[in-house]
Amino acid sequence: MKLITRDTDYAIRALCCIAGSEKTELSVRDLTDKLAMQRPFLRKILQELNKKGLLKSYKGRGGGFTLTVKPERVTVFDLVEIFQGPFQLSEHLFKGKTCPFIRTCYLKKKIDDMERNVIREMKSVTIASLLKSGHNFDLKKKS
Repeated sequence: MKLITRDTDYAIRALCCIAGSEKTELSVRDLTDKLAMQRPFLRKILQELNKKGLLKSYKGRGGGFTLTVKPERVTVFDLVEIFQGPFQLSEHLFKGKTCPFIRTCYLKKKIDDMERNVIREMKSVTIASLLKSGHNFDLKKKS
Protein backbone atom coordinates (compact mmCIF):
# COMPACT_ATOMS: atom_id res chain seq x y z
CA MET A 1 0.00 0.00 0.00
CA LYS A 2 1.26 3.42 -0.90
CA LEU A 3 0.41 6.28 1.40
CA ILE A 4 1.32 8.86 -1.27
CA THR A 5 1.02 7.96 -4.96
CA ARG A 6 3.14 9.38 -7.76
CA ASP A 7 0.34 11.77 -8.84
CA THR A 8 0.05 13.18 -5.33
CA ASP A 9 3.83 13.46 -4.97
CA TYR A 10 4.13 15.31 -8.29
CA ALA A 11 1.24 17.61 -7.35
CA ILE A 12 2.98 18.49 -4.08
CA ARG A 13 6.26 19.19 -5.88
CA ALA A 14 4.55 21.30 -8.57
CA LEU A 15 2.61 23.35 -6.00
CA CYS A 16 5.78 23.91 -3.96
CA CYS A 17 7.61 25.02 -7.08
CA ILE A 18 4.84 27.47 -8.05
CA ALA A 19 4.45 28.79 -4.49
CA GLY A 20 8.20 29.17 -4.01
CA SER A 21 8.87 30.85 -7.34
CA GLU A 22 9.67 34.53 -7.69
CA LYS A 23 7.53 34.58 -10.83
CA THR A 24 3.78 35.01 -10.36
CA GLU A 25 3.01 32.47 -13.11
CA LEU A 26 4.92 29.42 -14.20
CA SER A 27 4.42 27.76 -17.56
CA VAL A 28 4.28 24.01 -18.04
CA ARG A 29 7.69 24.29 -19.70
CA ASP A 30 9.12 26.11 -16.64
CA LEU A 31 7.76 23.40 -14.39
CA THR A 32 8.86 20.45 -16.51
CA ASP A 33 12.36 21.95 -16.73
CA LYS A 34 12.60 22.68 -13.00
CA LEU A 35 11.02 19.46 -11.78
CA ALA A 36 12.31 17.07 -14.48
CA MET A 37 8.82 15.68 -15.13
CA GLN A 38 7.29 14.51 -18.38
CA ARG A 39 5.13 17.24 -19.90
CA PRO A 40 1.92 15.23 -20.59
CA PHE A 41 1.93 13.76 -17.10
CA LEU A 42 2.51 17.14 -15.45
CA ARG A 43 -0.17 18.81 -17.61
CA LYS A 44 -2.71 16.24 -16.42
CA ILE A 45 -1.84 16.99 -12.78
CA LEU A 46 -1.96 20.76 -13.31
CA GLN A 47 -5.31 20.51 -15.07
CA GLU A 48 -6.74 18.57 -12.14
CA LEU A 49 -5.42 21.16 -9.67
CA ASN A 50 -6.95 23.88 -11.88
CA LYS A 51 -10.29 22.02 -11.96
CA LYS A 52 -10.25 21.72 -8.14
CA GLY A 53 -9.61 25.46 -7.78
CA LEU A 54 -6.07 25.35 -6.38
CA LEU A 55 -4.53 26.78 -9.55
CA LYS A 56 -5.64 29.22 -12.19
CA SER A 57 -4.42 28.74 -15.73
CA TYR A 58 -3.62 31.47 -18.20
CA LYS A 59 -3.58 30.51 -21.88
CA GLY A 60 -1.51 31.83 -24.73
CA ARG A 61 1.99 33.21 -25.01
CA GLY A 62 3.33 34.01 -21.58
CA GLY A 63 0.58 31.93 -19.98
CA GLY A 64 0.98 29.51 -17.18
CA PHE A 65 -0.30 28.57 -13.77
CA THR A 66 -0.61 30.49 -10.54
CA LEU A 67 -1.86 29.52 -7.08
CA THR A 68 -5.37 30.64 -6.17
CA VAL A 69 -5.08 29.51 -2.55
CA LYS A 70 -2.50 30.55 0.03
CA PRO A 71 0.21 27.86 0.44
CA GLU A 72 -0.58 27.57 4.16
CA ARG A 73 -4.13 26.49 3.30
CA VAL A 74 -3.17 23.56 1.03
CA THR A 75 -2.43 20.37 2.97
CA VAL A 76 -1.00 17.04 1.96
CA PHE A 77 -4.34 15.55 3.03
CA ASP A 78 -6.17 17.80 0.52
CA LEU A 79 -3.93 16.54 -2.27
CA VAL A 80 -4.26 12.89 -1.23
CA GLU A 81 -8.05 13.23 -1.43
CA ILE A 82 -7.86 14.96 -4.85
CA PHE A 83 -5.56 12.39 -6.45
CA GLN A 84 -6.29 9.23 -4.45
CA GLY A 85 -9.84 9.59 -3.23
CA PRO A 86 -11.07 9.27 0.35
CA PHE A 87 -8.30 8.20 2.74
CA GLN A 88 -8.92 4.82 4.32
CA LEU A 89 -6.41 2.36 5.79
CA SER A 90 -8.85 -0.56 5.85
CA GLU A 91 -12.27 -1.28 4.43
CA HIS A 92 -13.01 -3.90 7.09
CA LEU A 93 -14.41 -6.33 4.55
CA PHE A 94 -14.75 -10.08 4.85
CA LYS A 95 -15.51 -12.02 1.66
CA GLY A 96 -16.66 -8.80 -0.03
CA LYS A 97 -19.07 -7.84 2.75
CA THR A 98 -18.69 -5.67 5.82
CA CYS A 99 -17.05 -7.68 8.57
CA PRO A 100 -19.69 -9.09 10.95
CA PHE A 101 -17.47 -8.19 13.93
CA ILE A 102 -17.04 -4.54 12.94
CA ARG A 103 -18.58 -3.19 16.16
CA THR A 104 -16.48 -5.32 18.51
CA CYS A 105 -13.24 -5.89 16.58
CA TYR A 106 -10.19 -4.73 18.53
CA LEU A 107 -8.07 -4.60 15.36
CA LYS A 108 -10.59 -2.32 13.64
CA LYS A 109 -10.47 0.06 16.61
CA LYS A 110 -6.66 0.16 16.44
CA ILE A 111 -6.67 0.70 12.66
CA ASP A 112 -9.24 3.49 13.06
CA ASP A 113 -6.94 5.15 15.66
CA MET A 114 -3.98 4.86 13.27
CA GLU A 115 -6.08 6.32 10.45
CA ARG A 116 -7.08 9.33 12.59
CA ASN A 117 -3.41 9.90 13.49
CA VAL A 118 -2.24 9.69 9.89
CA ILE A 119 -4.98 12.10 8.77
CA ARG A 120 -4.07 14.55 11.54
CA GLU A 121 -0.41 14.43 10.48
CA MET A 122 -1.23 14.87 6.77
CA LYS A 123 -3.44 17.86 7.62
CA SER A 124 -0.55 19.44 9.55
CA VAL A 125 1.76 19.42 6.51
CA THR A 126 1.06 22.34 4.19
CA ILE A 127 2.73 23.59 1.03
CA ALA A 128 3.97 26.55 3.10
CA SER A 129 5.47 24.27 5.77
CA LEU A 130 7.28 22.24 3.11
CA LEU A 131 8.73 25.44 1.66
CA LYS A 132 9.80 26.60 5.14
CA SER A 133 11.54 23.26 5.72
CA GLY A 134 14.31 24.52 3.46
CA HIS A 135 13.86 21.86 0.79
CA ASN A 136 14.44 23.36 -2.64
CA PHE A 137 11.53 22.31 -4.85
CA ASP A 138 12.56 24.74 -7.56
CA LEU A 139 15.45 22.75 -9.02
CA LYS A 140 16.02 19.47 -10.80
CA LYS A 141 17.63 16.68 -8.86
CA LYS A 142 21.38 16.85 -9.25
CA SER A 143 22.91 13.69 -10.62
